Amino acid sequence: MGAYEFDIGIIGGGAGGLTVAAGAAQLGAKTLLIEKEKNLGGDCLHYGCVPSKTLIKSAHLYHQMKHAERFGLPSATTAPVDFQQIVKRITAVIATIQKHDSQERFCRLGVRVECGFPTFIDEHTVSLNGKTYAAKTWVLATGSSPSIPPISGLQSSPFVTNREIFYLDRLPESMIILGAGPIGCEMAQSFCRLGSTVYVIDLAPQVLVKEDRDMADLVMETLQAEGATFHLGARIEAVDDHGRCRAVSITTNEGIPLTLEAETILVALGRMANTAGLGLENIGVEFDQRGIRVDHRLRTSQKHIYAIGDVNGGYQFTHAAGYEGGIVISNAIFHLPRRADYTYLPWCTYTDPALGSIGMNEKQAGQAGIRYSVWTEEFKNNDRSLADGEPAGKIKMLLDEREKPVGVQILGAHAGDLLGEWVAVLNGKVKLSTLAAAVHPYPTIAEINKRVAANSLSPKLFSDKIRKGLRLFFQLKGRACE
Repeated sequence: MGAYEFDIGIIGGGAGGLTVAAGAAQLGAKTLLIEKEKNLGGDCLHYGCVPSKTLIKSAHLYHQMKHAERFGLPSATTAPVDFQQIVKRITAVIATIQKHDSQERFCRLGVRVECGFPTFIDEHTVSLNGKTYAAKTWVLATGSSPSIPPISGLQSSPFVTNREIFYLDRLPESMIILGAGPIGCEMAQSFCRLGSTVYVIDLAPQVLVKEDRDMADLVMETLQAEGATFHLGARIEAVDDHGRCRAVSITTNEGIPLTLEAETILVALGRMANTAGLGLENIGVEFDQRGIRVDHRLRTSQKHIYAIGDVNGGYQFTHAAGYEGGIVISNAIFHLPRRADYTYLPWCTYTDPALGSIGMNEKQAGQAGIRYSVWTEEFKNNDRSLADGEPAGKIKMLLDEREKPVGVQILGAHAGDLLGEWVAVLNGKVKLSTLAAAVHPYPTIAEINKRVAANSLSPKLFSDKIRKGLRLFFQLKGRACE
């Protein structure tokens, strides 16, 4: 026990690693945190969630300015976007958040922070910058990087990923986005709104392939209406650098050869786990192309080594990494066996309208063999949505045969925020009747949650059986208008 300098060592200073470091140190564990970058915060803070949502907000506001007449205002004349001003805003937001994720703050908590690229030399010891560090327990939280597919000519042509897209020198006149997942869709809409001509290419038959087709198609239709061009079911054949522009040759879904040209190519075709250079193959930690293999307690094949966040090949969300950090604290510090449970893990794609989900969607319920019913409520029937000029979208609730909710999808304004109520309802096992009876402030978009719950209860409450019983016992006279 006393042979190790540290109680716990963490590799990776993103959301998961910082969660473990802060918790472990404050509980009295001697904690080492190793981060390859000069600043803590990980991809989410510097190249992901924070810069993307900052960019999305700027694009959303610019879009509203260009369509002021929709709100009864005079048409506004908008100047072309100076992308450097958006970059300045992005870096300012990051700098503000960085103070919370600074080395100084973690040092005050009792965490020793080192920078560099560590390699395991045995099951408990890493080599870093010519020194060795030994810990009783290790947590691998190294995240993921953009996956660059072996497309002919891509490596020899200039392209950007999420690491560069938020820090461009200027707004591209045109952009080809490879991938119609969350990053591809969010960036397609944002750059369209800012003034770029955007093409999106994906081999999948729909955008946001993990989502239900009806919801994903509504997202695509909105983006198309704003100017984005989609080529789905298309195979990318080659990329060529033509100097001032790049050319992407594809075979369309109909088997037709087509070449698209644009100033910038954004590669958004998935992620790969950051396992290279750690020396895992030398210490018996099993991993594959998806990531490091873990059990339900997030332990690797070496039970004193945990893997959390993107690197374990699971859910690639910042909040998932943070949740998994809490699981590690329970297991490694309190020594209380705790399994990760993703039944009600929420997620959201921040297009406009946004698409959020918790629990199972129809695809997943069908694959699991669950018989379900679907209940919906349209945003266009919500008074606040109409007042805000955001009537697009719907909420969809799935009930199993026991009429218990197994999942909710929300396509509409503030979908991610609206999911918060369902996080409490589903995790707290709150009855739908309780949600339907709860008083929500008017007018708010959140009333849509109450309405869809009430919709599912209405057939029983207002059934012929109930009406006949009330008429019999209380002599109700029935309809007043025929």
